[in-house]
Amino acid sequence: MTTTESLPTSFALLPLRSGVLFPGTTMSLPVGRPRSVKLIEDVSVGDIIGVAIQRNPKTDEPVLADLHPVGTLARIRKIHQARDGQTYRVTLEGVARVEVDEILGSDPYWRAQGRAVDETGADSAESQLLFEELRQALRPLARGGNDSLREILSEAEEPGVFADRIASGLDVDRDREIEVLLTLDVPARLRLCARLIAEAKARHELKQKIGEEVRRELSKDQREAVLRQQLRAIQKELGEGRGGGGNEELEKLENKLDEAGLPEEVQETVDRELRKLKALNPAAPDANVTRNYLEWIADMPWNERAEVKEDIDAVGDKLDEDHFGLDKVKERILQHLAVLQLTGNPRGNIMCLVGPPGVGKTSLGQSIADATGRPFIRVALGGVRDEAEIRGHRRTYVGALPGRLVAALRKVKVKNPVIMLDEVDKLGQGWMGSPEHALLEVLDPQQNSTFTDHYLEVPFDLSEVLFIATANSLEPLSAPLRDRMEIVSLGGYTTEEKKEIAKAHLLPKQLSDHALEPGSLDLSDEMLSMVIRDYTREAGVRQLNREINRLCRALALESVRSSGSKSPTVVLDEAALRKHLGKAKFFNEVAERTSIPGVATGLAYTSVGGDILFIETSKMKGKGGVQITGKLGDVMQESAKAALSYVRSNAELLGVDPDDIAEHDIHIHVPAGATPKDGPSAGVTMFTALTSLFTGRKVRPDTAMTGECSLRGRVLPVGGIKEKVVAAHRAGIRRVILPAKNERDMDDIPETVRDDLEFIIAHDMTDVLHAALEPAASGLTPDDNAVTASA
Repeated sequence: MTTTESLPTSFALLPLRSGVLFPGTTMSLPVGRPRSVKLIEDVSVGDIIGVAIQRNPKTDEPVLADLHPVGTLARIRKIHQARDGQTYRVTLEGVARVEVDEILGSDPYWRAQGRAVDETGADSAESQLLFEELRQALRPLARGGNDSLREILSEAEEPGVFADRIASGLDVDRDREIEVLLTLDVPARLRLCARLIAEAKARHELKQKIGEEVRRELSKDQREAVLRQQLRAIQKELGEGRGGGGNEELEKLENKLDEAGLPEEVQETVDRELRKLKALNPAAPDANVTRNYLEWIADMPWNERAEVKEDIDAVGDKLDEDHFGLDKVKERILQHLAVLQLTGNPRGNIMCLVGPPGVGKTSLGQSIADATGRPFIRVALGGVRDEAEIRGHRRTYVGALPGRLVAALRKVKVKNPVIMLDEVDKLGQGWMGSPEHALLEVLDPQQNSTFTDHYLEVPFDLSEVLFIATANSLEPLSAPLRDRMEIVSLGGYTTEEKKEIAKAHLLPKQLSDHALEPGSLDLSDEMLSMVIRDYTREAGVRQLNREINRLCRALALESVRSSGSKSPTVVLDEAALRKHLGKAKFFNEVAERTSIPGVATGLAYTSVGGDILFIETSKMKGKGGVQITGKLGDVMQESAKAALSYVRSNAELLGVDPDDIAEHDIHIHVPAGATPKDGPSAGVTMFTALTSLFTGRKVRPDTAMTGECSLRGRVLPVGGIKEKVVAAHRAGIRRVILPAKNERDMDDIPETVRDDLEFIIAHDMTDVLHAALEPAASGLTPDDNAVTASA
């Protein structure tokens, strides 16, 4: 046992915002305050520190007056670093009470001077009598199921330590605990604990009384169930009801409904339908409809729940194992699950993962389900255009069925699965109603606890379902539906990220699927970069997976042809890559496209990620007319007209002959004419292309741009900056012009891409033209260049 003489008088001090540590007890507590974290990093297991209780938990920098005069000297038993690497959880064992006399310093952590204090009256006869009385009074509470109190009773304790352990084991408020800690006289402390035990007894008796009332109500329900079962047996013996006597199938259905634990409202509906079914001829069409309805009711998971694992670290490890990168998305998912765990309230925001195809939206949902122990089911919504697909058909229709959500819950057999609403942006709208509008109730946490399917016609609680929606684009979704979901954006992958994903996930999986030995296909970083650059141009990795699949198929064929068995490791070089994958599908066309005036490279954001966009302009003798082609939407057409108006109004400033504009017709074209295009992001690019056309100055081939432009030449911000910049990097662009107000979005761009590009921040078109246009070629007039551009 530690004596007070051997305890230190100068010690590191850990102030507590909440909780009280008593001598002879242990406590595990989180440490997150910077000074306290430095203290924990400086000590070791077995060291003794001081623990003091703050008077006001909100005080961040406590001084001596902010602490209670009596604290605890504690020995460190365990130190655990949290997953974030910045906080700790420490387990302390109380050794003795201590009076804190002085704060010696607070840098890098608090240090104090004090002395261990001795208790008074511990050996008195009064203490021993109170000690025995309290042990007797505590036994009924310990028999009530309190394990900590049973442990206190089972061990022989000194009166003072016994009182401390009682205060720690009983569920009392912080002020009462502090009062016990500050009481140095043992008889007085035992009397204080006697009052605490009396209050705990009163609470225990009230809890027992309420429990008995609940059990009486449950026994009433059980009695009714037994009576219903007896009634069915009597009806069976009497042969009452055409559908009742001797119908084993109906009897099984009734037993199944009894075991389903139906809510009261649903039970009333089921009883009514059962009476109707028994009165019908089994061969009647209505009998089959009613029987199918009751079978659906019986198969629904009214009270069945999957056992959910609450280890957040395990979920994080599973997400890291299955997906590379996506750090912000993973962090948001962990935050969502942590809130559900802490509050115990299943209602919360529904996440919508938005991003281009192939970035891992659906597989993220599967990983969440695997890590939490919930069943996973995917509901594909692409092309759905009937409201009944969500809400079900009414039973008045022939062949009516419940909606997809009810069918999914029946399949997984629990009421708290992970349901992935896949491709929610691909919902259609037909003459049978809008399925998107039917989703409004499903995805509203305040309403879906009473979701009513048209087929079942009874409320079912969807609030425990973890809904995760996916979409490629938010534009098709209505504002009310977007408002019900929390949008989590998944951007495209960089080349380096794709290489890591290919090496860690795609290649090993394809080798396993083709029955090839691990490591039998050696793809160097250089060859992987060639596959990514020359054979894929996507935000995700789906096409990259197909190309690796082709390589594995070729390897499997060569193995069977050569020896009929698995081959040794094959190292692919460029020639072998071209042989198996064919000619390159993509090449850098930026330099070729922008080799003449009047052509500029823009950046666009589509439903499949970012992409580069060429704006081509040409002029011919005419009367100043404008022709716009390329299947452009209204917004892009208006941007083109605004661009021409800007060039005309600023002709002298730009070095353009106004008569040249008036005497020529203008043709503006955006290639890939079969693809619809719209949006304001190409405004700056159109301004630049027209200025290039009339000045004869080429646009730099290594430069791309994005931004909306006003009629007065101001460059306005646009969205999708990360995806656009990644697409520019993928296409070989080296300089990117961004609107000034989008400079804040550069933090979202991957660091490897950011370091490899030069960014020009533009406030108006003067900045854009200065950065994008090459100097005018010597010996050529604007007219000469114009002829070249239109040739």
